[in-house]
Amino acid sequence: MAIRTIVTVPDPILKQVSKPVETVDDALRALMDDMLETMYDAPGIGLAAIQVGVPKRVLVMDIATEEEGRMPRHFVNPEIVWESEELASYQEGCLSVPESFGDVDRPAEVKVRYLDYNGEPREIHATGLLATCIQHEMDHLNGVLFIDHLSRMKRDIIVRKLTKARKIEAAE
Repeated sequence: MAIRTIVTVPDPILKQVSKPVETVDDALRALMDDMLETMYDAPGIGLAAIQVGVPKRVLVMDIATEEEGRMPRHFVNPEIVWESEELASYQEGCLSVPESFGDVDRPAEVKVRYLDYNGEPREIHATGLLATCIQHEMDHLNGVLFIDHLSRMKRDIIVRKLTKARKIEAAE
């Protein structure tokens, strides 16, 4: 396993729509292993392949508490097949939008179909943080960031701050 570089705003690759995966093979499993290692190192609770520069419809997450231990989840070609009308608001952050947070309203519950780590078809009914995390990471697969759900003013402030930080890093 290897820790990969996380792509951050304003890199245009984050706006790219990811392509479906044809087969779950050893190379894809190695990518998912690297993504988990990268996510744990960051630290974060979810990561989409596009965030490490790979435009494939793959995401990993682990919302378990420290006491529960690691409980990684792998989603290949996930699709939401049902969502509740009821919304839930969570303060979201993102490894690709460092040190920035904002309240985002999303469906409180979703049913998701996907392939697992071994390419087996699965379906889950997700609520709470899991539902939010899945929707957040699936947004990445469509070139959408959590800041795209915020007001234009909030989004512009965050992007300016990150662009300035990147210029300072490049100058050092």
